[in-house]
Amino acid sequence: MRDCVDHGNRRGILAMAFAMASFVANDALVKFVSQSLPAAQLIFLRGVFALALLMAATQAMGLLRKPAEGRLGPVQLVLLKPVIVRSALDALATLVYLASLFHLPLGNATAINMATPLMITLFVVVVWREQVSPGRWVAILLGFIGVLMIVQPVTEGFNSWALLCLAGTALHAARDICTRSIPGNVPSILITLGTAISVTTLSGVLSLIQGWEPFSPFQLGLLAGASVFLSVGYYLLILSTRAGDMSVVAPFRYVGLLFALILGWAVWGDLPNALAWVGIVLLLGAGVYMLRRA
Repeated sequence: MRDCVDHGNRRGILAMAFAMASFVANDALVKFVSQSLPAAQLIFLRGVFALALLMAATQAMGLLRKPAEGRLGPVQLVLLKPVIVRSALDALATLVYLASLFHLPLGNATAINMATPLMITLFVVVVWREQVSPGRWVAILLGFIGVLMIVQPVTEGFNSWALLCLAGTALHAARDICTRSIPGNVPSILITLGTAISVTTLSGVLSLIQGWEPFSPFQLGLLAGASVFLSVGYYLLILSTRAGDMSVVAPFRYVGLLFALILGWAVWGDLPNALAWVGIVLLLGAGVYMLRRA
């Protein structure tokens, strides 16, 4: 039994680390394209590529075949209430987070998004009235101070996009909580597909309101690449959430911050200021403490 737990945790850790790296690569490509295309349009175009890729993967895995007698088909599984709720939350989180990402340094936006474990704990306390130890309350307070140091609401560089990014983080936390409520017989690839359908549909509607701009094959190529990273990231994140012990696996989401800081510096020359670095350390320390105590 112990070997099974360890194997599940190892799978979860690897899946989480590669998921975070994939998400950061997707964010970097989308942020680059956002310099010349409207947000809703590029999210929709990326979504079309992601849907094609995920449909092909689902077909290759044999999940689109007619189900055996008494079993739910792929459409019925995607339309299960927990899957729909998770997909809707993820669609909102994606649009809110990317809207802020286009106006913030990649490293800063990723750091704020790293507050997801803090948000999950707050949701558990507020919604389910779970008892929290004094140590975890201190960690929540320190993590909140860390987020404020990154957002810097009283400095010259502050803008409302940082608060929007924080709202996206709250939506991501709600999404992760919902993932655990999805029945185990629903394949992770179908959950990923449901999310992609939701994001693409919502962004498509918004793109009609926002308007379209002409796009080049180069931009389409970047968005196609982003869709690959996004699809892989979605699938691995869901896999990691379901494969291992969350208190062991979740801290490895912070691997993404390292990738974001490196890419932000290499592509845009962005680096957090001294106060933001202190905030990042506080946020990471608080998050790891709470997850290890979970």
